[in-house]
Amino acid sequence: MDRQSKRPASADGNGDDEPGRKPTPSSLTHPISPPTKKRRLATAVEDEKAAETRPTPSRLFRSPFKLTKIRDLPPELNRDTTTLKDILGDPLISECWEFNYLHDIDFLMAAFDPDVRGLVQVHVVHGFWKREDPSRLELQAAASRYENVTLHNAYMPEMFGTHHSKMMILLRHDDTAQIVIHTANMIVRDWTNMTQAVWLSPRLPLIKPAQQAVNQAEARTGSGAKFKMDFLNYLRSYDTRKSTCKPIIEQLLRYDFSEIRASLIASVPGRHKFSENSPTRWGWAAMEEALKAVPVSQAKSEIAIQISSIATLGPTDSWLKDTFFRALSRGRRGTGPPSAPPDFKVVFPTPDEIRKSLDGYASGGSIHTKIQSPQQVKQLQYLRPMLCHWANDSPHGVELEAGAAVQEAGRKRAAPHVKTYIRYRGDGPPHGPITIDWALLTSANLSKQAWGEAANAKTGEIRISSYEIGVLVWPELYAPGATMQATFLTDTLAEGERRDAAAAAATAVPLRVPYNLPLQPYGKGEVPWVATASYSERDWMGQVWRHG
Repeated sequence: MDRQSKRPASADGNGDDEPGRKPTPSSLTHPISPPTKKRRLATAVEDEKAAETRPTPSRLFRSPFKLTKIRDLPPELNRDTTTLKDILGDPLISECWEFNYLHDIDFLMAAFDPDVRGLVQVHVVHGFWKREDPSRLELQAAASRYENVTLHNAYMPEMFGTHHSKMMILLRHDDTAQIVIHTANMIVRDWTNMTQAVWLSPRLPLIKPAQQAVNQAEARTGSGAKFKMDFLNYLRSYDTRKSTCKPIIEQLLRYDFSEIRASLIASVPGRHKFSENSPTRWGWAAMEEALKAVPVSQAKSEIAIQISSIATLGPTDSWLKDTFFRALSRGRRGTGPPSAPPDFKVVFPTPDEIRKSLDGYASGGSIHTKIQSPQQVKQLQYLRPMLCHWANDSPHGVELEAGAAVQEAGRKRAAPHVKTYIRYRGDGPPHGPITIDWALLTSANLSKQAWGEAANAKTGEIRISSYEIGVLVWPELYAPGATMQATFLTDTLAEGERRDAAAAAATAVPLRVPYNLPLQPYGKGEVPWVATASYSERDWMGQVWRHG
């Protein structure tokens, strides 16, 4: 009996979501060599400059951020989503570097194509630096069952820091590489009923012999050259005390990043002092520097900070407003009168939203904040005016304006582990699209450990405790004058929006938003979910939550 042929996941990660469609994967029909590019230019810099001057016809794209498939939701709410097997199931993958906070080795290995599962060289980078740490011992025991799995513990100089980055680097037998930055721990729960999101880079070919290295001065914000420089500098931070990422750095030096449209926003632990000549900045300083190059509207806008954890920020809002919000408010503004500062919203679930989620209270174990101590109570007081619901359907929340058209994202019952920071404006249909100035997908929650303390007044140093990684996108990366519009339930623009863009010969970029808009503020007396508290009210499955 002939063995049935396999169909690898498609490049955009949608291989399993369209039953009956059996295209021939390009990876099996192309020769095993770097794919030929349309533009044959001498250097990456010349390539990018030519793109800037090329005429801009109507161009339509898919969302740069993808949501992960939710196991217990119907197909209509899982359109254009991806799974771990979509990402890792291609039999042409030869090597995988997996960076994360929590790891289930068996779950990770099950995602690879079964014919090559024992051949892929898998490197797992974790932050369990104590030799007697039960998590480290468990990880070692699991890895010992696979001859092709190598563990690496990250250099952790800060006592209260974590290795929180969520990323994969994939090398393939067709001489291409791909970077995957996402929000999920490498455990089953995070990839089933929790809302997560993924950014997948284009397939990166090998550098052509005629291409030359791009120096720091030529690497402009948002370019592939700048992304490559920052990404390699991020990996080099692991090698401060011992060689950890040197092998993958040496390999990635050979690849062409010029097709990437994004800025890397990452954090590495330590004390950092930045100057005008600093090649790569970290934490909030990286965000602030990148946003200086991002055009922002002078119209009134909101910045939604949607996270799965809120740390202790201090009894006053000085760090939040004077450091973090100030960095997020940066942007390249046009001529004319100065615009009003953006309004900040913090999207975080309440206990009732956790009770109603697909996994009930069990999903709350991944979502954290505290409101018990006097300092935390003060923090809740200054956060309360900004707090908004995840599901936007609370009977106790502030009522939305009469006639407001709710844009349904289809994720209100899938508890949020995704982390997004989005600057947007507009009310949505029927008043027009919700337009986006910029959007960040990241592992970083709302914390000083992730983003860094305020700069020291005397030394200018910023102290960061954790490893984090994310990608920032904005419309101008795709074409001059491009727009970015919020989409819901799909990664593409609606037919009418596509027609409008075509008629205007404009570039329209969709951005998949994981929550409903407009946002619903907390009502009087509502508080965020606290995983370290106990709840006697039963969730929809009849369970209670007892902590300790």
